[in-house]
Amino acid sequence: MKYQFDTRCIHGENHRTEDANYAVSYPIYQSACFSHLTTGHNPNGFDYTRESNPTRAYLEEAISSLEHSSDTVAFSSGMAAIAATFELFRPGDHILLGEDLYGGVVRLIDQISSKNGYVTEYVDTTEIQKLRAAVRPDTRAIYLETPSNPMMRVTDIQKAAEAAHEAGALLIVDNTFMTPYFQNPIQEGADIVIHSGTKYLSGHNDTVCGFLCSANRELGERFRLISKTIGATLGPFESWLCLRGLKTLAIRMERHRSNALKVREWLMRQKAVQKVYYAGSGMISFEVDSAAMAEGILKNIQLIIFAESLGGTESLLTYPTSQTHPDVPAEQKEKLGISDRLLRLSVGIENPEDIIRDLEQAFEQALE
Repeated sequence: MKYQFDTRCIHGENHRTEDANYAVSYPIYQSACFSHLTTGHNPNGFDYTRESNPTRAYLEEAISSLEHSSDTVAFSSGMAAIAATFELFRPGDHILLGEDLYGGVVRLIDQISSKNGYVTEYVDTTEIQKLRAAVRPDTRAIYLETPSNPMMRVTDIQKAAEAAHEAGALLIVDNTFMTPYFQNPIQEGADIVIHSGTKYLSGHNDTVCGFLCSANRELGERFRLISKTIGATLGPFESWLCLRGLKTLAIRMERHRSNALKVREWLMRQKAVQKVYYAGSGMISFEVDSAAMAEGILKNIQLIIFAESLGGTESLLTYPTSQTHPDVPAEQKEKLGISDRLLRLSVGIENPEDIIRDLEQAFEQALE
């Protein structure tokens, strides 16, 4: 039987597990290694946890089911997953990057991966003609976020996939903001889907993890080789925490979205708010009329937490220019609108009236 999305969040692809004790909650196999019955690999496929672990494997199968991927590899963080992705490429490979990316990715490209000799180019992927014009014969990949962080810019995944595949390149999509509940990039033509599982997938601000979902077996095998070799794999306890969070993904995403819509409406009525950026899910960025106003709001929020993550049950307010994007060049931040007046709000699942009341009192105090 093929289960619906919300059921697969709870049970995975198969309702029954192979746990010998019939545990309802899949067990934490907190073991560094597994005993062998004969020479060669363990008959269950588990030898050493850096390479494979039952708890992690169960989580990877669940994510593959939700993302419609051929395989999923779990990493110790979203950035570990992204770094592993760039291990696919060789010196001289041309890689097109969306111009509005999480600052950690920009730091990776500009300060770490530059030694690898990739030829990287930032382009506005939301303008498909610009994207097509930037593709070259030596282009090996297009890497993008949609919606983007923090400006919520949206790229047409199908058209981006067409542009990539016509050139023989891969399309890599970060799906952290939308999650597979709202968006399935592989079904739209993407080859690789990235998640910071720390965010909505785990959903409780209590664990750090990342995922690479592959559209085909060959990519999945390559990522497994990279994963076990560099060792940035997800531990069994963190895998279990993400599994626990995943069970409520569908109902949480509905509440995140409904709350965000109400908060967005409130923000759009505020005179101090110049612009509101919203593209679905629970993420909103908004620009106020001065840096002092932005700092005043951050100082005076009480229910909402001033922190730089997102996607958890708690509402978090972030200052992108100094928290998530400090390593993005100033001219690029100015071009994109990442100014000292921009705030990014991850709307949690608290009562929406309480979220709005907290914003209201913070705005009032910031204006005094």
